[in-house]
Amino acid sequence: MFAEYFDKAMHKAEYELMEDGTYFGEIPGFEGVWGNGKTIEECRKDLIGALEGWLVLKLWDHDDDIPVLGNLSLTPRRLRIRNKVEPSTPARSRKAS
Repeated sequence: MFAEYFDKAMHKAEYELMEDGTYFGEIPGFEGVWGNGKTIEECRKDLIGALEGWLVLKLWDHDDDIPVLGNLSLTPRRLRIRNKVEPSTPARSRKAS
C-alpha cells in the first residue's frame, strides 16, 4: 500500500525548467514538498527524498492532514474518526460495590 501511495503521489508531480537551466518539482496538495536538480531525473530523485522525509515526519507526529489519494490514506483510521463530529454517547454510570 505504501508503494502504491508513493506512486500515486509522484504521478501528481509537476516539474518546471527554471531560468538557470535547473529543474524544480513539487506535488500539489503536499505543502512544502519540493525538489530540484540539474536534470529532470535528479529533480525527481530529490522530490522522492523530500516526499519520503515529509511522510515520515507526518506519520511520526500523528498528523491527520496527509492527503488521501484515491482510496489510499496513510492517516490512521482512529485519527480520521476522531476529527469527525461523532454523535455523543450516553455516559455509563458506575455502581459502587
